[in-house]
Amino acid sequence: MISQQRFSIGSADANIAMVQWGESGKPPALLLHGTGFVADVWDEVARDLASTHTVYALDRRGHGASHKPGAYHFLDYAEDICRVIDALDLRDVYGIGHSAGATDLLLAAKLRPERFTRLFIMEPTVMNPHVARDPSAGLSDESLSRVQGALRRQAEFDNPDAVFKRYRAAPAFADWTETSLWAYVRHGFTRLANGRVRLCCTPDIESAILRPIYEAMEQVYTGDARGNPFAWLAEIECPVTVTTAEKSGPIYKEMASRAVSLIPHARALAFDGVGHCVAQEAPAAVVRAVREYSK
Repeated sequence: MISQQRFSIGSADANIAMVQWGESGKPPALLLHGTGFVADVWDEVARDLASTHTVYALDRRGHGASHKPGAYHFLDYAEDICRVIDALDLRDVYGIGHSAGATDLLLAAKLRPERFTRLFIMEPTVMNPHVARDPSAGLSDESLSRVQGALRRQAEFDNPDAVFKRYRAAPAFADWTETSLWAYVRHGFTRLANGRVRLCCTPDIESAILRPIYEAMEQVYTGDARGNPFAWLAEIECPVTVTTAEKSGPIYKEMASRAVSLIPHARALAFDGVGHCVAQEAPAAVVRAVREYSK
């Protein structure tokens, strides 16, 4: 039986909620989820990896039980990872991340190069800092619609069973394992006094998080420099595997290609027959690839 512990780092108004699988003393693996999710969506991957690693995952700011400060730039997330690494004194970290959480790890590896041994990065959000941008350019209508559409997402449900039923029928979650989806339902929602449940990453928070992500996707980000630190990718010292998934949209493959072109010691890997959330659709395949890369 793999043990699981929950704890938090930081003060009450700046806390980072953590989950640990397995006993301390093994080489650390640090797992970062994508936008909208929580640490527990890694459960199947983490339990397998815990046989050889002390596995940590965190609720990224704005998500789960972590703080929700209103600042959601890429660099903010990377600095949160540095807080975790420093607080736990993690060394020789194997960083494993998905989507925007993968980006967090890439940037943290630049900030704390001496702490990381390697990264396994699944379809990161990456902007190419060398591409000329029109300062007057804004998001496309399609992307703006997605950012604003998050505000209309249903935030409350009668109970966890209602959430699971609704999400199981949604295309985005149709291929998730039952374990992964229940992990999200149980830990991505908070129970209200009236017995109903509400998203921890509320629609307004998700919309605020999504805007810089879509701006990076479309190469139109021109705001706060904390949202555009992508030149740092050229300074990453540890080896990096950047993966794509066969059923993902073209933009995810394009951003992965940007990452490989920018990172000095990067290699590309493709997962067949799965979509963007590969760790929740095919956790065993992710564990095999992660272990193969660690040899």
